[in-house]
Amino acid sequence: MGFADQRFNVNLSILFTELPLLERPAAAAAAGFTAVELWWPWTDSPTPGPSELAALKKAIEDAGVRLTGLNFYAGELPGPDRGALSVPGEESDRFRANIDVAADFAKSLGCTALNALYGNRVEGVDPAEQDRLALENLVLAARAADRIGAVLLVEALNEPESPLYPLVSAPAAVAVVDKVNEATGLGNAKFLMDLYHLSMNGEDLPQVIDAYAAKTGHVQIADNPGRGAPGTGSLPLADLLDRLRKAGYDGWVGLEYKPGGGPSADSFSWLPAEARAAR
Repeated sequence: MGFADQRFNVNLSILFTELPLLERPAAAAAAGFTAVELWWPWTDSPTPGPSELAALKKAIEDAGVRLTGLNFYAGELPGPDRGALSVPGEESDRFRANIDVAADFAKSLGCTALNALYGNRVEGVDPAEQDRLALENLVLAARAADRIGAVLLVEALNEPESPLYPLVSAPAAVAVVDKVNEATGLGNAKFLMDLYHLSMNGEDLPQVIDAYAAKTGHVQIADNPGRGAPGTGSLPLADLLDRLRKAGYDGWVGLEYKPGGGPSADSFSWLPAEARAAR
């Protein structure tokens, strides 16, 4: 067991960002990876033009990598925003405009996981109102995901870095997953278990794994402290991923860490080259 037994993909919104977006899929392939994931790449537009979508699709296909995960529009990310779907007004409208665009783009590349970040609390707005709006939008997103044979992911972030984000524990995110599944009857809403965020919240990671592996649709990792590559902090990531496997999780593990001061390609020494291609 260990890292060599996992299926890794590379998040091209945090790794290889020293390169233009359209060059990143090929860079991931050159590093030995065969699968990638992305935050919504156009932070200023939930509905980019067909030429922009086509160019990214071609870059992914030409690189010979598979897109395995995609975020819906989430506002300025990286930046101050943590999603749009619970933010009343223009941001919620932008999220809704993005739903079918993101789902169709994912479908065109065989991507079967769509992540919907919940959004920050807004000063002066009743949290219950935001939660009602969130459920409405998550139901729409779950139905769009179901249309293309995908899962809808709901992620817990960490409170120190995202103090306005309400889902800062595994139970909080899973409770939203359960509400969406109850509302749609589809059962395709799943928990995105990011071990870095959960560790920053001080959660008992083995306990979280044991409790929620069956409801988990995707896993992401970075070490803590520092959000660097495995081995740069103190998290026993290989052991935790082994525990997830034993608990029944056999999906992708997204590498969502900061590469450090050098080129992203230099940040993968912890993972043998022969273990980078998906099996």
